Amino acid sequence: MQVFKFGGASIKDAAGVKNVASILQQYQDQSLVIVVSAMGKTTNALEAVVAAHAKLTGEAQKLYDDFKELHYSLMRELFEPGDEVFTTVNDTFVEGDWVLEEKPSEDYDYMYDQIVCMGELVSSKIVTAYLNKIGLKTQWLDARDVVATDNTFREGWVNWDKTKVNALKIVQPMLEKGGFVLTQGFIGSTSENFTTTLGREGSDYSAAIFSHCLDATAMTIWKDVPGVLNADPRMFDNAIKLDRLSYREAIEMTYYGAQVIHPKTIKPLQNKNIPFFVKSFLDPTAPGTEISSDTEENYPPIVVVEKNQALLHISTLDYSFVAEHHMARLFAKAADLRIFVNMMQNTAVSFTICVTNVPDRIEKFSKDVSDEFKVKTEQGLELITIRHYTEETIANLKKGKIVLFEERIRNTMHMVVKNVPPIERKEVEIAGSKA
Repeated sequence: MQVFKFGGASIKDAAGVKNVASILQQYQDQSLVIVVSAMGKTTNALEAVVAAHAKLTGEAQKLYDDFKELHYSLMRELFEPGDEVFTTVNDTFVEGDWVLEEKPSEDYDYMYDQIVCMGELVSSKIVTAYLNKIGLKTQWLDARDVVATDNTFREGWVNWDKTKVNALKIVQPMLEKGGFVLTQGFIGSTSENFTTTLGREGSDYSAAIFSHCLDATAMTIWKDVPGVLNADPRMFDNAIKLDRLSYREAIEMTYYGAQVIHPKTIKPLQNKNIPFFVKSFLDPTAPGTEISSDTEENYPPIVVVEKNQALLHISTLDYSFVAEHHMARLFAKAADLRIFVNMMQNTAVSFTICVTNVPDRIEKFSKDVSDEFKVKTEQGLELITIRHYTEETIANLKKGKIVLFEERIRNTMHMVVKNVPPIERKEVEIAGSKA
């Protein structure tokens, strides 16, 4: 049994859904669990719905209706009028309507999960219906019946013991019936049956969860790139594909922000030595990248750029030393607010951390520690990580940047940077002429 995951880019429109179906036709005699994301940029659209509802702007329902119409339009391209999929999907939309009819929850993260999950639920029902329409027997599975989490909304922590039991009890019998089992990435549920999400781009992680719990022989993520590259091709012209990666190297890349794989994906696969492939849905016969326990010694420089970073410059109000008990409190508060520290540096009287910029969490952090600390925030930064760095690579990446601080450990180099502001010569009038 294998697990396939298709992201939003692969099913963003009718042509994408048909292409995914054509890939799956090559595997129709195999046992597959298929994990799908929300279509295209619908997660962003649903995040706008949540924000509008929370602020009572009056726009939430319209934005949600736009989301619904996007999917109705897609279904009209894939199905004949009157197909039962329209009723099935409409029933799912109603769940979101019910949330919007209620007063906004005081717990923003809870409300976020109850609305944003609609993207995956709807996309999975559309793709399931289309696969059955063309003769590929497919059973729809609600991931929330399998993936059990705690009550940490937007960053649900998986209850592995319960999830394993659910997978064997629910999914294994479905696989034994033959055909595909199709489910959602990104979502799970609490013991009280409230929907949780696993963090942005968490569908990769979902695929790894199913792979681990069902002892998959392999897992494949289908992307719009030929495999794992040594740099983001949207930012660098000379990025090259890596044919093989070790689990360790993949973990290092994802930890520092590589977008091609969700950071939590690797460990569940490594624990059971499940090989993991990243392949292109645009060129499905190409080999892609294999990630496994095999080691590779000769990697080229691997560059990861994490945007939307902030520096928090922290000092004590009385200019006393930043001691161990100070840092213990700061880290405990950061953990409580789910502020992820990507890099840190300290002096005798100050402590600086580089974090992903989530303004509401940073604001609350600063407020909660204001009795003892002064916090100055610097935003609009990038964290650049270079694995297997060369001096030439470092010099090239520093061009046009101001380096705020950097760190080198073994074969990894980190630097927090901001763009150099343009310097333009000012024209000045001198004795009737311009200079």
